[in-house]
Amino acid sequence: MAKRKKNEERELMQLPPRVNAAVLGAFVLLALLGGLGILWQTWQVSRAQSVGPRLESLRQDLVTNIDAKVEAFRQRLQTLAVDAELVSDIQARDFEAATARVSQTWPELKDVGVFDPSLDAAFSSDLARVGFSKLALLTSVSHDGEARLDVVGRGDTLDLGMAVPIKDEAGDVAAVVYGAMTLADLIQPVSDASLPGGYLELRSGQRALIQRGDDSLRFATKSTDLTGIPLSLATAAPGYVATLPYSTGTQIAFGLGALFFAAVLGMKLRKVIAQLSGKSTVVEPTMADALRAEGIEPAPKAERAAGSKPVAPAAPPVARASVGVHVERSIFRAYDIRGVVGKTLNEDVARLIGQAIGTVMGERGLREIVVGRDGRLSGPEMANALIEGLRLAGRDVIDIGMAPTPVVYFAGYQLQAGSCVAVTGSHNPPDYNGFKIVLDGETLATEAIDDLYFRIADRLLDDNGNGGLQSMDVSADYVRRIADDVLLERKLKVVVDAGNGVAGGIAPQVLEAIGAEVVPLYCEVDGQFPNHHPDPSDPHNLTDLIQFVQQLGADIGLAFDGDGDRLGVVTRAGEIIFADRVLMLFARDVLSRAPGATIIYDVKCTGHLAGQILRNGGSPIMWKTGHSLIKAKMRETEAELAGEMSGHFFFRERWYGFDDGIYSAARLLEIIAADGREAEEIFEELPKGASTPELKVEMKEGAHYAYIEKFVAQAQFDGARISNIDGVRADWHDGWGLVRCSNTTPSLVLRFDADDEDALKRIQNVFREQMLAVDSTLVLPF
Repeated sequence: MAKRKKNEERELMQLPPRVNAAVLGAFVLLALLGGLGILWQTWQVSRAQSVGPRLESLRQDLVTNIDAKVEAFRQRLQTLAVDAELVSDIQARDFEAATARVSQTWPELKDVGVFDPSLDAAFSSDLARVGFSKLALLTSVSHDGEARLDVVGRGDTLDLGMAVPIKDEAGDVAAVVYGAMTLADLIQPVSDASLPGGYLELRSGQRALIQRGDDSLRFATKSTDLTGIPLSLATAAPGYVATLPYSTGTQIAFGLGALFFAAVLGMKLRKVIAQLSGKSTVVEPTMADALRAEGIEPAPKAERAAGSKPVAPAAPPVARASVGVHVERSIFRAYDIRGVVGKTLNEDVARLIGQAIGTVMGERGLREIVVGRDGRLSGPEMANALIEGLRLAGRDVIDIGMAPTPVVYFAGYQLQAGSCVAVTGSHNPPDYNGFKIVLDGETLATEAIDDLYFRIADRLLDDNGNGGLQSMDVSADYVRRIADDVLLERKLKVVVDAGNGVAGGIAPQVLEAIGAEVVPLYCEVDGQFPNHHPDPSDPHNLTDLIQFVQQLGADIGLAFDGDGDRLGVVTRAGEIIFADRVLMLFARDVLSRAPGATIIYDVKCTGHLAGQILRNGGSPIMWKTGHSLIKAKMRETEAELAGEMSGHFFFRERWYGFDDGIYSAARLLEIIAADGREAEEIFEELPKGASTPELKVEMKEGAHYAYIEKFVAQAQFDGARISNIDGVRADWHDGWGLVRCSNTTPSLVLRFDADDEDALKRIQNVFREQMLAVDSTLVLPF
């Protein structure tokens, strides 16, 4: 037994000390990291658990506080509205005296005014100085007859505006009283609140008025709307993931135990290191001692050759660190790349996308590419990261800065690069961004977009390049190019609503250059889109534009989306002219100079459109929805014109064939000015039945594709001509219906168009029955 023990000790002592040190070091490091990790997570969980309820309580307290202030403000407004002397002044139509009385009664108010319900005085002033948000507030109260509070002003100069109607004995609005208070006075409690952690935000619409705390949590907020004023208060607690399914006390015990184990192993490691350095104070048995213990005398030590040195073991090669970046498959869509900044899209992802684009360019022998961005707050960081990736792949970049998407396309032609990327979230909410990509004149879509993802996923990316970078401004060239092509035969008064998108910086310049009188509405570029969503295909976003066109007696109103590649149109009569009817007018004009030309429209356009194209000598083609897909079809068929129901128009006759809302606006004004009639008369002669705008059914990510697959297989439409180009479109002799998958959001898109209301309802009923047969839980918007 004693001999076996000695053998075991000898085997242990024969373990190389360096290996022993490495093993001990690894265990010490693991135990130390494990213990610290458990304790850190326990602290994070405890902190998050305590911050959440405190934030919830803080939010409710602040909401109560502000609501009380707003209610006091509202009560004072109501008192003002029934002030006998003020009503007397208004009945006498002495608005100057009424204004003075309001100022005297309520001295804290500023910018006080009492207006006739026609608001002629307000609209005859310098509109930019008065402020469009104030005018929109006055107009709303004048029309609805209800008092309103809203945030007015621009930039950092924001006030709480109030407008209250004064009514006559018949209940009609006799005057509108306006005044404003400094917004800071109302929201001071939010600025002064003691924040326990997490994130706190006060919003007006989509504009953040106050942001406090951890900005990375702004996409995970829980909000509460304030009463009587379009403000909301949002909070978000720091997140946590509890990896150990135990109580806090047990986790602390685990953490401390791991640290104690690390300390014990550390002491042993210290001894081994001391032995290796020759400084050990503990006498360890040598090999000679072990041999003598066995009764064997060790051989004499060989003499070392003079001047020789011990050979140190070779150091292992150092591996290059590689940091993985997760890239979501879902952001690679049919027409472009688009995601939520801070969730599915960040600088690392943008850099990889730039590398992937640059790698494809290298394979195609392309060297130079233009990059521009829209007005979103995340635009600079996304564009810069994209540019870094492109240059890393060896591409030379021309950065044109902030510019509408069509100006980016134009720069690709003007600078003879042939390739470009527009960094834009289009009409999506402010926290979105993305990339529209053109390589050698081809707009990437479907498989080409997928190819970029797979290159990133497999890391098949060029990364040894050092591409060049230069900055240029092509906006003056763009304005000049359109002004050289279009000149109005008579001056038209136009209200332009850019929805605070990037088109606001250049669209008014273009239209003024061709001879129009332009009234800009929400043309200040603001990536938070504070006034309304920048999507002209949604009628709700055109309310202010209609009011201003009517109030100013303008000839027409034009609206652009967030990146300026789509156009919306309204008339002085308050009618929204859907894009398929605008396309009829464009088709008639183009065919007058290019008889027999091919004209493409998407599956959402009216059934009357094909007849109009044929009647004017053209060749109509219905095609899939999507700007990339339409442009590819135009190249294939050499079409002179194309359009989509969403407001994308593509001119190849006299232009470059890309979708350009600003150039399309110029061409529309050219047609109206040359006709000589009012815009309402021109559009009135175009066929118009009963129709709906685009209707959407929101679904979970991917569920809309599965639904359409079932719908195509099961739906039955007796007597209809079925098209499966994009979803299912059923055409009858008196109308049609469509259901398809959106390629930009997880939703179904529907539209109906018919000769009259009865036919429209009949077609909707057929679609309702067929859609619910596939999924009875759907909530349909018709």
